[in-house]
Amino acid sequence: MEMQPNPDTISPVRGCDTVTYIKPTVKNPNIIVGDFTYFSDTDFERHVLHHYDFIGDRLVIGKFCQIASGVRFIMNGANHQMNAASTYPFYIMEGWTEMPPAADDLPLKGDTIVGNDVWIGQNATILPGVRIGDGAIIGLGSIVGHDVEPYTIVAGNPAKVIRKRFDDELIGLLEKLRWWDRSIGEIQRLIPLLTDSDLTRVKKSIIKILEQNG
Repeated sequence: MEMQPNPDTISPVRGCDTVTYIKPTVKNPNIIVGDFTYFSDTDFERHVLHHYDFIGDRLVIGKFCQIASGVRFIMNGANHQMNAASTYPFYIMEGWTEMPPAADDLPLKGDTIVGNDVWIGQNATILPGVRIGDGAIIGLGSIVGHDVEPYTIVAGNPAKVIRKRFDDELIGLLEKLRWWDRSIGEIQRLIPLLTDSDLTRVKKSIIKILEQNG
């Protein structure tokens, strides 16, 4: 019987224990990661910083993402109150009796959301509340503080748009295809299309698949 890809494998590259599928390693219920998303390192949760239970924000990452070593996700716990005389967080320090400020007084940005098939380059930093669309590419060392549109390349500090990966027609077709939500068998059959650099042929193939699926 032919071996199938298993999203619950921790080390999916034979002979290499520094590439890990993230989903089976995560214990924090506020970190949600899709199947086959990998990290080019170990102990992914150590790279999710200032993620405090009392805030309740989530890091949600889709399927088939590629996250390089040194990538960090900065969560909302890193933010301090800025609309008062002091930014010091008395309420989290032992011995101080002050209650936390109201949520409206803290610069909370909400959940951090990463789409599917996103490539995040080495040592990039993703700031709180950012939403990164499907198929985006984040350049090495980038500091991402704003949302990134699907199939868009960004880089720099602060990260700025370099270009769209494809024209609007192909981006729309890929978003409709949503290949990452298909069965392993279907994805296996789609790999020649997903790795084809003839984008005109890719467009025609996706249109045909979508028509067949109704």
